Amino acid sequence: MTEPAPSTEPSTDPVSDPQADPRVADVRARLHTAYLASASAPAKAQAKLDAQGKIYVRDRIALLFDEGSFVEDGRYANALAPGLPADGVVTGRGTVDGRAAIVIANDPTVKAGSWGARTVEKIVRATEMALREELPVFWFVDSAGARITDQVEMFPGRRGAGRIFHNQVALSGRVPQICCLFGPSAAGGAYIPSFCDLIIMVEGNASMYLGSPRMAEMVVGETVTLEEMGGARMHCTVSGVGDLLAHDDAEAIELAKLYFSYVPGTWRDHPPTYAVEEPSEPLTAQTVPERESVPFDIHEVVDGLVDEDSFFELKPLWAGELVIGFGRINGESVGIVANNSAVKGGVLFTDSADKAARFIWLCDAFGIPLVYLADVPGFMIGSEVERGGIIRHGAKMVSAVASATVPQVCVVVRKAYGAGLYAMGGPGFGPDATIALPTARIAVMGPEAAVNAVYANKIAEIGAEQGAEARDAFVAERRREYEQDVDIERLAADLVLDAVIEADELRSELARRLAYASRRDRHFSERRRSVPPV
Repeated sequence: MTEPAPSTEPSTDPVSDPQADPRVADVRARLHTAYLASASAPAKAQAKLDAQGKIYVRDRIALLFDEGSFVEDGRYANALAPGLPADGVVTGRGTVDGRAAIVIANDPTVKAGSWGARTVEKIVRATEMALREELPVFWFVDSAGARITDQVEMFPGRRGAGRIFHNQVALSGRVPQICCLFGPSAAGGAYIPSFCDLIIMVEGNASMYLGSPRMAEMVVGETVTLEEMGGARMHCTVSGVGDLLAHDDAEAIELAKLYFSYVPGTWRDHPPTYAVEEPSEPLTAQTVPERESVPFDIHEVVDGLVDEDSFFELKPLWAGELVIGFGRINGESVGIVANNSAVKGGVLFTDSADKAARFIWLCDAFGIPLVYLADVPGFMIGSEVERGGIIRHGAKMVSAVASATVPQVCVVVRKAYGAGLYAMGGPGFGPDATIALPTARIAVMGPEAAVNAVYANKIAEIGAEQGAEARDAFVAERRREYEQDVDIERLAADLVLDAVIEADELRSELARRLAYASRRDRHFSERRRSVPPV
């Protein structure tokens, strides 16, 4: 039977000792009042939470941490000021499924979760604790931003709000930072989620914006709604700032805990391991269509590789031509980067390149091996994407692949054309193995495009002089020569490929190769830092 957690509430029992000091009794009474002020939401505030479908801050924390494990810091912050219990933020440590972590949770019932001087000090101290003890941080964000009345005390100084962001950057890659966005995250405060590894947004309540709709109308003359400006669905489908969309607070916290189960507590540790489970549907030769022109959902391959129900997809509503997420192979965490021909033919765009690059950096930071599932015709072309910086964004993805030092395996599922091969961890980037299915093709471009690029003038000439039949015969012969030149057996014979295997062997092949590669050297290059093409 579990022992009840010791209460941290100050005692108010009468003291029978005739030598008792009434001043101590007065202190106890005042502390008791201050304690109760943040123990639950006032009736009016609770009614507002209920109307919004929100959970009180302490109940959110109770859903996160194991029962009885939470130790709070600074509960009496600003206790002398009326109406500011804990100064609007709850901070402390607890365990999540037995693993220690820190929580920093805004209380929206205290001046809309806004920041005062002591709010900032509590958050700075919590991040300093995370740095000192290398503990993961769960950010429960629900804040209207800075209190203008406190701006001199909380904004510009060395221990002002800027220190929070500085510490978050220092924490990046050292420990997981996971954000549940339950309400607004306004102005400079919007950068707190942006520095986190994962942002889960509650639909209908969560929002992120640097300037409110009212400010946008005043400054730039734009009339826009809050949802259009920075709502949860917009950020999860259009901007890509949000990673996951949750229906309510409880689901957001559950998703945060599930994500945490795939990553280590610090960069020094190994991710948690779990019991081995077979895939929900095994891969077969029929899973992947043999004709590269036939689109199919790459999730079918992913589900056939990872342990049953273990795929945890990130950014599923944004840039769907590329699928990223965590899964488990034989109980071990892996990162999956996969082209999805069912969406835009699997072509890489600026958004999908950004999506991949950040995920690769995340896996590399926390020692999670990467499996690339390539079925890619290359990067998108055209004036619109060129103006959007497709080269710069593509280079970002390629540099992420090149600099990653975790075990990496490239699986060519079907086509891997042009720079798409490089972006998907192809042989030139030193993967631990490049494996192909019999359906695979590797080339600078597809046969049709290649023949047209090389023989366009000749094709036109034959067509004009000898007719369509002769032209088509010429094209067919050149295509046959091209396909023979990039034949998959030839590529294996030339050691471009390490193995060509059937789909039903792929899971076991990956498991063995990743196990062997776990001992690899993690050094990449001697330098102060890279200059990424962002």
